[in-house]
Amino acid sequence: MLQISPRPFRSILIIQTKFIGDVVLSSTLAKNLQLEYPGVRIVFLCEARLASFVTAHGIASEVVTFRRAAMRGTPLERGRELYSMISQLRQFRFDLTIDLTDSKTSRLIVRFLNASTRIGYNPPERPLRWHERQPANVFAEPFGFGERHYLYRYLSPLEPLGVGLRVRVPSIRPLPMETARAQALLDKHHLRPNGFVAVHAGASFHGRRWQHERFAAVIDTISRETGLDFVLVGGPDERKPAEQILASAASIVNLVGALSLETLLAVLQQARLFVGNESGPMHMAAAAGTPVVGLFGLTSPAVWGPVGVPSLALQPSMPCNCVAGSLCNPLDPSKACCVWRLEVGPVVAAVREVLSRTHVELEHAV
Repeated sequence: MLQISPRPFRSILIIQTKFIGDVVLSSTLAKNLQLEYPGVRIVFLCEARLASFVTAHGIASEVVTFRRAAMRGTPLERGRELYSMISQLRQFRFDLTIDLTDSKTSRLIVRFLNASTRIGYNPPERPLRWHERQPANVFAEPFGFGERHYLYRYLSPLEPLGVGLRVRVPSIRPLPMETARAQALLDKHHLRPNGFVAVHAGASFHGRRWQHERFAAVIDTISRETGLDFVLVGGPDERKPAEQILASAASIVNLVGALSLETLLAVLQQARLFVGNESGPMHMAAAAGTPVVGLFGLTSPAVWGPVGVPSLALQPSMPCNCVAGSLCNPLDPSKACCVWRLEVGPVVAAVREVLSRTHVELEHAV
């Protein structure tokens, strides 16, 4: 294995091509590198719609982006997107690359860049096929610092670099102009900071969405008991579960599809509590300092749960008695329906407990 020079690195590429929750967790790696190497140029390779979030919040000084739709397109579209990415990245002349994505494509990118120090995982998340080659010359443990949460997979490249762990959890605060924008939205809907619960009912796969009528039941119960308001958040492609909740529950403010990621972060910071499916917004809420109640299916909360804030993560008993038949893939957490087995009662109890643990005086509380 390569012996790492003690001199500071000048230009570092972090390859993180996954989703917003992964970027939030990866921000902790970037922060530790910034503290260890003052003035270092950190570049993120990320999906195009995440670029402004990454640079605006200082996670990286610059980004190179890709379009996920093109990478999932025809071989020609994929080839063009790869060529564009690699051409842009080669201009930076990186002396360190850190491959957090750990995929066939990300390893190909590392090979073409050929930085002097190339950190990858040993063993990789999925075993290499006979024709694949690991381009890394420095290896990180699958989970570093003796921890099993996925956050520490993203932090583990610090260990072979000999970099101490100064920042352990993500902390991302909204920009002042986004806080002002969020406050204007709250005022428009007669909401006060710390006077509402943010609810995220969406997910990329139908089976990972807790049932809308159960969300509605929790909202009605907690609203009646506490006087707290409720705000639905999510992306433009998550309007359907929001509409179903709106049809089943009392008065709720619907901001689904209406917020940029930067404004969403500011709204989440103003919330008294976040309640939602295991998701990117859950990690954003935690990074903003908001308490969390997270709803999990097959994915383990011990590995993917919220970190750094008061929280409870709920998961039905395992192994799961399948409730979704052919819809569910019991071997793939991203396509499993186990969260459907969560009942309303335990979620209401978890919300009550986290609210009690994080009590603040609310003029309108009953």
